Amino acid sequence: MDFRQIRYFMEVANREHVTEAADNLHVAQSSVSRQIVNLESELGVDLFIREGRRVRLTPIGKIFYERMKNAMNVMDDARREVEEYLDPEKGTVRITFPISLAAYTLPTVIYAFRLRYPDAKFQLKQALYRDLIDGVVKGDFNLALIGPLPLEEKKLKRKILFTENIVALLPIHHRLAKKPTIKLQELVDEPFCLLPEGFVFRDIVMDACQNIGFTPKVSFEGDDIDALKGLVSAGLGIALMPEVTLVDSLPRSTVKIPLVEPSVTRTVGVITPKDRELLPTERLFYDFLQEFFARLDEFNQSF
Repeated sequence: MDFRQIRYFMEVANREHVTEAADNLHVAQSSVSRQIVNLESELGVDLFIREGRRVRLTPIGKIFYERMKNAMNVMDDARREVEEYLDPEKGTVRITFPISLAAYTLPTVIYAFRLRYPDAKFQLKQALYRDLIDGVVKGDFNLALIGPLPLEEKKLKRKILFTENIVALLPIHHRLAKKPTIKLQELVDEPFCLLPEGFVFRDIVMDACQNIGFTPKVSFEGDDIDALKGLVSAGLGIALMPEVTLVDSLPRSTVKIPLVEPSVTRTVGVITPKDRELLPTERLFYDFLQEFFARLDEFNQSF
């Protein structure tokens, strides 16, 4: 079993198509097929189920794929660590993040970081909450911005960067639209626009309402924060959402109003693996994140 076999195997597994894998690898299809057959022969198992021109992993193939994926991550990290050791300011930060931090928070931090380290590069991947955690635990990434911070994952280190308010987004002609603040209890009879079940932010909204004695009446669901904005903008209901998602992007025909009694918040932070060290450029960015938000907090408290 050699590196070329593993590289070919991973490409075929990812694409589920030998021809497409060969094209991407810039080699002949026959070469890819031969290496896969040799690998299966050496291991003594079938890694793929052939279905015409397409293939899919067998159960043991899936197990082998996960092990090789972890091994390739380790090899990639080792190569990058050697390169970045010589000049960490020119390395690459690989980071994953949720959609709620994509429009403002992450771009703002990256912009500030590259003012200090203009040659630094980034590889970014947006993911759902559970996938953010799994990606860091399994080694796909060493850094993830996340909100709220997970409390019970033993394989992660976590650092709070800031705590943000959850605000109400209302249609501009709503009966409460001109109030300076809104008590959560005032929304008891309102139609809510929520993310689907399984989203952590939906749980934050549900818990906040249930803690004061009511369950929100769900009128519509949207697949992401932008969809919720559109539903509220169309006058189909109200929504609670992280305030950061409305910075520089308040939808037309809507108003943003702070919540009081109780205030609703979520923590936003960064998670890293307990069993792996950050690569040199990732460490630069991790330290910068803490410095950036500490200074931002000091600035906000001065006003």
